Amino acid sequence: MSFRSGFVTILGKPNAGKSTLLNALLGEKISIITRKAQTTRHRIKGILTTPAYQIVFSDTPGIIESKYELHKSMMRTVGESMEDADLILVLADPTADLAELNEVVDTVRETNIPQLVIINKCDAVSREKIEIFAHGCSALFPTANLITVSALNNTNLDQLLKAIVEKLPEQPAFYTGEEVTDRSERFIVSELIREKIFEQFHKEVPYSCQVIVQDWKEQPQIIHIRAEIIVERESQKAILLGKGGSAIKALGMEARKGIEEFLQKKIFLGLTIKVNANWRNNHTQLKYFGYEKS
Repeated sequence: MSFRSGFVTILGKPNAGKSTLLNALLGEKISIITRKAQTTRHRIKGILTTPAYQIVFSDTPGIIESKYELHKSMMRTVGESMEDADLILVLADPTADLAELNEVVDTVRETNIPQLVIINKCDAVSREKIEIFAHGCSALFPTANLITVSALNNTNLDQLLKAIVEKLPEQPAFYTGEEVTDRSERFIVSELIREKIFEQFHKEVPYSCQVIVQDWKEQPQIIHIRAEIIVERESQKAILLGKGGSAIKALGMEARKGIEEFLQKKIFLGLTIKVNANWRNNHTQLKYFGYEKS
């Protein structure tokens, strides 16, 4: 049997379950997950390698109408992720309105790349609703095959992988078998901190935050990490700090647990907060934070 490999881009609206699906397929967490929309900002590659195939998945930001320059950069990332794709997975949420997929249809309309429509969260709605939703998806994506899964409960993921591999070309692997993502440990640590910000804080605060790992010192028994949280206003900084620093202390404790689980090592985490007004509309800052190419 010939070896197959290729690039697979995961597209969908916010909260469709793209990051949950990627983590489930890989069997480990490389992409952060929260209940809030627009958590994913970057293209994150996840690499699944077996003796028979290698799939290079791209988790992408949810497709939205751009409000800030940051959003425009995120949507450019979505477009770029399709340029080298051998297959597009359109993730559809049956708990949401079918009309929300119209923006996804617009995104893939001009491409000739094969598509699979993945109806996620099949365990969250009735079979009758799934059938009605699937009929609507078939009308929106007439050339695509449909597969129903639950990324949260690992339902039908083997069937999904089989369908993906069948669409990939016969060619050598692009990455070594040991690589699971193209992202560095520093990047994933910054994302894990941002994940806890989304979980702990509400309204506009988490969307106004950016996290940068400033310092990383490894010792035999512990890793010392210093990270800076960027916000847009002093009022947001005050919320992150909390009374007597209680909020940022709680944030640090929760983030440390997730980072230690990821790194499998004890860490010391120091967090600071900096105000950088309107960074989401500042091209220079967006380049510095890795959202735009130089």
